[in-house]
Amino acid sequence: MEKTKLPRHVAIIMDGNGRWAKEKGLSRNEGHKKGTDVVKKITQHAESLGIEYVTLYAFSTENWKRPQDEVEGLMNLLRQYLKQHIKEAKRKNACFHVIGDRHGLPEDIRGQIEQLETLTKDKTGICINIAINYGGRDELIRASRKMIMALQQKGLKAEDVDETYFEQFLDTAGIPDPDLMIRTSGEMRTSNYLPWQLAYSEFYFTNCLWPDFTVKAFDLALLEYSNRKRRFGQSE
Repeated sequence: MEKTKLPRHVAIIMDGNGRWAKEKGLSRNEGHKKGTDVVKKITQHAESLGIEYVTLYAFSTENWKRPQDEVEGLMNLLRQYLKQHIKEAKRKNACFHVIGDRHGLPEDIRGQIEQLETLTKDKTGICINIAINYGGRDELIRASRKMIMALQQKGLKAEDVDETYFEQFLDTAGIPDPDLMIRTSGEMRTSNYLPWQLAYSEFYFTNCLWPDFTVKAFDLALLEYSNRKRRFGQSE
């Protein structure tokens, strides 16, 4: 596939860990563990292709409603993931950034996030954005509050606000919008994921459960993307 036809930024909703585990008679947390193995393979492959950004929906603001043992299992997997990448930060060129409301996360995880971001902020390879305690509506509300405070401090008026001004208050400030959004497991909705940023993204839905999502499956999504014509509201 020609590099010019590849998306610059891919966002992924990694859905189906629980169903995969249930089908195999395993616990949901075992499904999530398998899912983290797939994350590593897909992000490494994306980097090898020259994709610049991958944004992963890891834990939503609604996921706190899940059973306590599952939430604790997800937090422990997150700790392991962050620890591993902190350890590898010196020898790898990937940059890491976390989006979402960090204030709702355990203190030790917040510390790990800050450490990983600091260690990788000057890296020039793929940028891996992890959405943790993230909700799209929550992000827009938080951004609006920050913008209102900035307007008051600078003495600006409502008419001074445009898209470019507003975007600087989003969690994804400075990051280009996703060109392609992939969702696994057959569900065909965005589930409160990046509502501002996905406005003109191409969507790709697959019945494949996330733990079964392979490099080949990822390449099929990229091939589908390369065959689409993006017009951004313009006529053909």
